[in-house]
Amino acid sequence: MTRSGLNVFGGELIPCSYDPLTGYFRDGCCNTSGEDMGTHVICAKVTQAFLDFSRQRGNDLMTPRPEHRFAGLKAGDRWCLCALRWLEAFQAGVAPHVVLESTHQKALQYVTLEQLREFAWVPH
Repeated sequence: MTRSGLNVFGGELIPCSYDPLTGYFRDGCCNTSGEDMGTHVICAKVTQAFLDFSRQRGNDLMTPRPEHRFAGLKAGDRWCLCALRWLEAFQAGVAPHVVLESTHQKALQYVTLEQLREFAWVPH
């Protein structure tokens, strides 16, 4: 089943990552639905500081969990984050960079486009 959403600019939602395979639906995109209680809509390029912060908050993203098709993240990986976790990291000064074209427009219900733009990641 193909799901399509719009990014924060109102355009086509570009895939976030296939390696590691991310997204609530594990389809590579930060798509969401009413079943996605965490609202995994922000495509971020995670940093070690963010991964440590997330583990301190009770969500260890580094440890592999094969039963959930999750290999564990390392700094530099792109991953669909929960909007409220990204906001919490933003407020704590450890927010990772964001891939705007791969971030679902639903993120704007939790954070502003200006906040996201401040952390925009642009590949060189």
